Amino acid sequence: MTKIGIIIGSTRPGRNGEAVARWVHETAAQRTDADFEIVDLLDYKLPLLDEAYPPSMGQYAQPHTHAWAEKIASLDGFIIVTPEYNRSVPGALKNAIDFLYAEWTNKAVGFISYGGTGGTRAVEHLRGIAGELQMADVRSQVALSLFTDFENFSTFKPADIQRDTLNTTLDQVIAWTNALAPLRTS
Repeated sequence: MTKIGIIIGSTRPGRNGEAVARWVHETAAQRTDADFEIVDLLDYKLPLLDEAYPPSMGQYAQPHTHAWAEKIASLDGFIIVTPEYNRSVPGALKNAIDFLYAEWTNKAVGFISYGGTGGTRAVEHLRGIAGELQMADVRSQVALSLFTDFENFSTFKPADIQRDTLNTTLDQVIAWTNALAPLRTS
């Protein structure tokens, strides 16, 4: 069955991403067209990129890189949950993406973002990064506002409409993931 990773893109103490990822997982778990798992960057303890060779060469030396590569390679597609920091992607997420190349290629990705403007600027940057990695980013995106989808900027309480958008995003990620399957096996 198709396996989709829900990546928590922040390692910051007190982050909102964990609650958002749980909401995504709870919604996704009701589906029968894919299996979903949460992938927490905190579990991989990735330092700033410390590999001597470019990721496109696939010559990883560090144990943490091998563990991260194994996890990402085991998944067919992704939902990335990301905050927006300073109009862009959190450093920990960008670093984690930059560790690998082939493990991302020919896989679909959707974005669930949050921030003062719904995290949309972070996703704009992630779409360009995804293109460079030969990933298919889907059009639908859940953009959660810290002002309307969180109580006191920290307790996650998404508006009802967000679930519909999430399901559309999941539909698109699964459809593209399945469409790209022949490219991943060749």
